[in-house]
Amino acid sequence: MANTNDATNVTLGKFKIGGYIYWAPHGTALPKDSATPLPAAYKLVGYLNEDGMTNTTDTDTTEVKDANGTTVLKAISSYAESYQFVLLETMNVEAAKLRYGDDMVTGTDKSMTIKHAMPSDEDFVLVFELARTGGVLGRLVIGVATRAEFGDRQEHAGDAVTYDVTVAANDMDGTGVTSIEYIGVPAAGGADTGK
Repeated sequence: MANTNDATNVTLGKFKIGGYIYWAPHGTALPKDSATPLPAAYKLVGYLNEDGMTNTTDTDTTEVKDANGTTVLKAISSYAESYQFVLLETMNVEAAKLRYGDDMVTGTDKSMTIKHAMPSDEDFVLVFELARTGGVLGRLVIGVATRAEFGDRQEHAGDAVTYDVTVAANDMDGTGVTSIEYIGVPAAGGADTGK
């Protein structure tokens, strides 16, 4: 075990050059490390805005007190996790499908029809490709994601049109795991990092 602080363990929160976020149908085989290329079933959703991605956790705590008001038990009684991000490539068909639903979008990039309706509760897989400082790769896998919230969309000449999406990360395998993060150095000649 190291006995001193190590500045090489400090990292910026950047994304891998060439692809920030991917999605795939529920049940698609999940990646098991930070560097193995994703299978063809994973579709690139595109750029995120400058705020990147925000991971939020929500917990409730149960507290039991005795007759004198002393806490004798305190335990976490519920846990939920969500991911919020803003998609910049609104003319990317996969970004539109992620926002509005796979069945609500037809066509191709820059040429599509989007039906606005109540979002479906379909499950899907979401993968964020990360680039840690020093050439280390990161990958965040949400095995069972569902659409949870949407931010406002604005159309005006001063800003890019965006899709502000929050997804819930649901129990992936019956054990309470909501997402898995992989961090590792790629093999020689491996994937491009964001350094």
